[in-house]
Order: sequence, then structure tokens, then C-alpha cells
Amino acid sequence: MKEPAVSADPTQTLAFDSSCHLFSGCGFGTVAPGLHSFLFEPIWGDTNGLYFNKPMLLALLGSIIVVGFFWAAFGKAKVIPGKLQMVGEAGYDFVRRGVVYETIGKKEGEKYVPLIVSLFFFVWMMNLWSVIPVAQFPVTAIIAYPAALAAIVYVLWVSLTFKRHGFVGAFKNFTGYDKSLGAVLPLAMVIELFSNLLVRPFTHAVRLFANMFAGHTLIVLFTIASWYMLNGIGIAYAGVSFVMTIVMTAFELFIQAVQAYVFVLLTCSYIQGALAEHH
Repeated sequence: MKEPAVSADPTQTLAFDSSCHLFSGCGFGTVAPGLHSFLFEPIWGDTNGLYFNKPMLLALLGSIIVVGFFWAAFGKAKVIPGKLQMVGEAGYDFVRRGVVYETIGKKEGEKYVPLIVSLFFFVWMMNLWSVIPVAQFPVTAIIAYPAALAAIVYVLWVSLTFKRHGFVGAFKNFTGYDKSLGAVLPLAMVIELFSNLLVRPFTHAVRLFANMFAGHTLIVLFTIASWYMLNGIGIAYAGVSFVMTIVMTAFELFIQAVQAYVFVLLTCSYIQGALAEHH
């Protein structure tokens, strides 16, 4: 019986003996997706010092693509837009009107439009890598990337709150101070402070990370299963698994856009809360 050739490289998502299939009598020839599917060997350097790996490369390329697209679309903007400019304007206007204006308001929100547009398309691009051939990995499935973006939003939200309301007003904003609560006010303030300053940035990052992590794991699982069961009677199972791979990929395309939208929608709601007057 031939043993499955499992790679020592933890970045090898499809670590299996390619000649071994279910019902072929060669034993268990594949390794299920797990944490090893999200670990990558350095392209440059080593993990004991400075290094550069695949997710970092995809994040860099994603940044270049987003900047390059808008540069090409608006670098030489015309009164009568071309096709690329029309697409760029449609995307920009969707975020500006559908997210920023609806949440923050036109007057207060206009200055934050460039930030929110940048966040939306950057997050969306990082998510899209999951279904792009060769790349096939959502950068936001690594917690460090959503956490860094959530930290930027957190710093902006806190600084805006102090700038708009001062120390006392910011304290009331963070704690949800409302003297009408009476005896339960101290408890409510502690809960609200904990929720706003600790839980809020955590959930902002984890919501994006968890969805991308789960989606990528499911796609990898059905992809591996399609190949592994491609033998004899297993072909029927492989067909079902392959159909599920297509379905999950299509569903993932939808989720990728939704999660980018939710991320910036929450960002706008935090900014709106920082700017709003406390009563």
C-alpha cells in the first residue's frame, strides 16, 4: 500500500498523494484543510526575522491594483466619461451616497468619502483574491490584516470623539451616560465602556476575518474532496462535491462584497457616533 506523500511545507494546502483516490485501495491519500492551509513559507527572508510571504505579496498587489484602477479612471477625467471612468464613478458614487451619506450625512460625511471608498475597495480586493486563479487565498482570512484595518478605524473614532466633545463629553459618549437610568447607571456605564472600547474593535476585525476564513476553508474542502473521490463509484460523489465547489465559489463572491460593505458601514456608524451630540 502506498503511503500518502504529505508535504512538510505547511503552506501546501492540497497536501496529498495525487495518484491515490477514494475506493482505489491505497488508503487515506489526502489531508483535510486546517490551520496549515493558512500558513505560508516566506518568499524572502525567514520567520525568525524579516520576511515576505504570499499574503503580503497579495496585499501589496491588491493595493497597487486599487490605486492603479482609480488612477487610470480619474487621472485624466473627462466631462463625457469613458468606460473605465464610468465604472470608477459608479463605484465611488455607490460608496459615497449609499454608505457615507446614508450613515453620516452629506455635510459631515463628505470629508470621509475618500477614506471609506479606499477601505471598501481595498477590503473587497483582499477578499477577491480567494477566487482568482493562482492567488486563491483571501488575505483577510489572516487576522492581522482585518485587525490592522480595524485599528485604523478605532484610532480615528476615538480621536474624533475627543476632538468633537472634549474629555468629559467623550467619556459620556463612550459610557452611554444617562442619568435617567438611576441606580443601574454605574453598571450600565461599565458595560457600555467595555463594549465600546474593547469589544467593538475586536468584533469589527473578527467579523471580516471569520467570514473569509470559513469561506476559504469550505472551498478548499470541496475542492480536495472532488479530486479525492474521483475514482470508480466515487465519481458520483466527486460530481456532487464539484458542484458544491462551484456553488460555494459563487456564494463566496457574494459574501466578499457584502463583508467589504459591512466593514465600511460599521466604520461610518462609528464615525457618525463620534460626531453626534450626546444627550
